[in-house]
Amino acid sequence: MEAIQNSVFVTVEEYLTGERQSDIRHEYLGGAVYAMAGASRDHNIAAGNIFSALHTHLRGKPCQVFMADIKVRLQIGIDDIFYYPDVLVTCDPRDTDRYFSRFPKVLIEVLSPETERTDRREKFLSYTQIETLEEYVLVAQDKIAVTVFRRANEWQPAIANKPDLQLRLPSLEFAIPLNAVYEGVKL
Repeated sequence: MEAIQNSVFVTVEEYLTGERQSDIRHEYLGGAVYAMAGASRDHNIAAGNIFSALHTHLRGKPCQVFMADIKVRLQIGIDDIFYYPDVLVTCDPRDTDRYFSRFPKVLIEVLSPETERTDRREKFLSYTQIETLEEYVLVAQDKIAVTVFRRANEWQPAIANKPDLQLRLPSLEFAIPLNAVYEGVKL
């Protein structure tokens, strides 16, 4: 990520107003704003496959699933942080803001060469501080490999890397075969 403003502090209100008016998505880290790189077809296909299956599974339940354009808002120390996960599930009635979630239950990131380091380190450390988060999922887009970190397992990784295995999210009573996650993805 490249900062679009290196020396100018941007307030949360300025950031949120700017995001509603911008064609480009930006993440916000304690006053600095970073433009996000565009995603590949395979990235969108994998995220869309998961979103679609979750949307169907959660229909009629108190949870909501969002893809791409809903931010997650965190506060770490004195810093406000906004990230755009690829897929976000919230089940918390306190989550009422139109543009972001403070209380996600599941966060999913589809990895790309440009974002993998941030997703595996920075976002992992940030996301696992969210009190309501139960599962954080990393989905490779260039090979069959899904890593699930669960609060119940003290955030230890569980890796599924064969098409006949499943991505399981016990917090949502949800499972999807990896061949369905990767349907249409060129590996």
